[in-house]
Amino acid sequence: QGVGYPNPNRSHFRSTEIWQTASAAQQSLTRGWIGRYFDNCCPGEDPTVGVALGEQLPQAFSAENPTGVAIGNPGNLGFDREPGPNEARLFEELNGLNPSEMSGDSIGNLSGPSSSGMSALQYLQRTALDAQVSTDKIRQVLRKTKREASYPKNRLGNSLSLIARLIAGDLPTRVYYASQGGYDTHAGQINTHKRLLTEMSQSLAAFCSDLKSKGIFDRVTVMTFSEFGRRVAENANGGTDHGTAAPMFVCGGSIRPGLFGKQPSLDELDSGDLLHNVDFRSVYATILSNWLRVPVTKVLGRDFPKLGFV
Repeated sequence: QGVGYPNPNRSHFRSTEIWQTASAAQQSLTRGWIGRYFDNCCPGEDPTVGVALGEQLPQAFSAENPTGVAIGNPGNLGFDREPGPNEARLFEELNGLNPSEMSGDSIGNLSGPSSSGMSALQYLQRTALDAQVSTDKIRQVLRKTKREASYPKNRLGNSLSLIARLIAGDLPTRVYYASQGGYDTHAGQINTHKRLLTEMSQSLAAFCSDLKSKGIFDRVTVMTFSEFGRRVAENANGGTDHGTAAPMFVCGGSIRPGLFGKQPSLDELDSGDLLHNVDFRSVYATILSNWLRVPVTKVLGRDFPKLGFV
């Protein structure tokens, strides 16, 4: 509880970037903190080392080398068994091109050389191949696992149900990423917030119960985060505006239960906002060091105090 960072930014875009890259408020990083974990601690791993439920990968997955798979609709993974002529031709052409066949170097100059040493064309080719191979692996896993547990019928519940099946199917994934939106409650917060927290609570409860029934709960740690909390005072529209410190939830078979950090005081505010007492990067550092067993400095660039939850 009381999680945040010094000099907090109340912009959705900038604060999301800070949390996704694990940067300081005055620092700008392009690679995500999970992407740096992939680059520095998982070289040569299968592309499915990271799987995100959604139409695109989160910034946290941004890495030097193309890593991670985004799953939008599990029923539409990759090309069909018999792709249409346009899709098949695109795939074949993309993976058969070479730079000398390009006129004007337009693709190669889209973003310049990547930090991994690959041209933009090579990056596209690698990404296309990885995506198709990953799609085939995920399809195979989903064919041999079934949705047996009952989950709430909402986006988060559906995502966690799919993740449980992929874990049970032994997909070689280190990090899964799912999201739940709707918490920007500038108006009518009381009912919206109640509904969202109910969805999250029921979805996580179903996920944990499912993992326990499969005998794999001890293999999983779940962490929740948001880009910021809300202000203490209610606004004129029955909601709250962008704030600072907020809680994070961590659960799993190896997690020590309890509260960590101090409850921010309502008597000691910063211009109407809660004062944080736990840097969010300490939460990341604890998971990196004590759960994933990797050097924190390789991922976060420096060490942070560890918490006692794992």
